[in-house]
Amino acid sequence: MSSLTLLGICGSLRKGSWNRKLMLEAARLFDPAEFVDADLRLPLYDGDLEHEHGIPAEVQRLADQIKSADAVVIAGPEYNKAMSGVLKNALDWVSRTRGGPWRDKPVAILSAAGGRSGGERTQMTLRHAMTPFRARVLPGPEVMVAAPDKEFDAHGRLTNERYQHHLTELMEELRRAAS
Repeated sequence: MSSLTLLGICGSLRKGSWNRKLMLEAARLFDPAEFVDADLRLPLYDGDLEHEHGIPAEVQRLADQIKSADAVVIAGPEYNKAMSGVLKNALDWVSRTRGGPWRDKPVAILSAAGGRSGGERTQMTLRHAMTPFRARVLPGPEVMVAAPDKEFDAHGRLTNERYQHHLTELMEELRRAAS
């Protein structure tokens, strides 16, 4: 089996974030693959900045990573009942690049959030925001980790069998979609 390239996008900038741990666990389960961890430390989208200087290099790098990946996994926290501003900003910037990097790209969405829904609203708003890009966002199984502070061990591995099962199945679906 030839190795695929999996791009991981985490909607939280915090190194120890639950969503980063969830994304890395997804990458482990997707393996074998070359894993690329996207950097969302981008300037805030500003039409004047784009007009004066064009697409920033770090935004173009992200768009190129999306375009060249065989599949993408996005893990996002829920901030104030929606996806994080960091993730929305990245989507806004990439939408301004040429070549439709998301077009037909298999995408799996994950979330971990402190509330009892595990980031359900993040997933809803992210799925909605992805619609114009015409990516192939997998419908499920949905992976929404509630109370993530109780669901990972010291090594960042999911300990809940139900979450492990759903994440494994989702990564199998993503691999099939990418092959």
